[in-house]
Amino acid sequence: MLRAVVAILYLGLASACANSIAEPPFRSHSNAKSVFVVNYGWHSAIVIRRAEIPQSILPEIQDFIVIDYLEFGWGDWDYYQAADPGVGLALKAAFWSSRSVLHVAGLRGKVTDHFRGSEIFEITLSDESLKRLIEFVSNTFLRSNATKQIESRPGLQPSSRFYPATGKFHLLRTCNTWVAEALAFAGVPINPAYAFSAGNLSSQLRRAGIVLTAP
Repeated sequence: MLRAVVAILYLGLASACANSIAEPPFRSHSNAKSVFVVNYGWHSAIVIRRAEIPQSILPEIQDFIVIDYLEFGWGDWDYYQAADPGVGLALKAAFWSSRSVLHVAGLRGKVTDHFRGSEIFEITLSDESLKRLIEFVSNTFLRSNATKQIESRPGLQPSSRFYPATGKFHLLRTCNTWVAEALAFAGVPINPAYAFSAGNLSSQLRRAGIVLTAP
């Protein structure tokens, strides 16, 4: 499994980096909008309310109509889409990844109802910061035309899709790094260079004053 390979190779580095970042506390805004970061234990993803995503910025939302939230996850093309990925695909993803993919899942109801047993961080962003976050996510879609949605394939759940993505996945640039890059682009005080594990990403969010949501 990819999580095992990654954990073995960077456990020492992640531990060393965990206490090396001193970020100022993240401050909320009076007109704040909530987004969520989900830590599955080895994989992280971003959740944004669909109604707050402009179609002009992210045309792929047309694929998700009767839903409340969209979950975005990024990773290696082959490993992420495999029904039962093994060690071979894990090593390929860590060292020889050739393509990347975005997984987008539609959620109905409360965010906390969909991720039992996972850490869920609620982050408050201003309108401008939220727009920057959505722009970062949108720019990860590998489009030939910025205003035209791209073709997709079925995702891991009934209301989910896989899309070709930009960026190269590797051992030190993982799904967790991508989430951290998106948050940093939006102004959240987080260092993507030290966020290649889900645990370190969560640690940085806690140090920034962002707390877990109540179930």
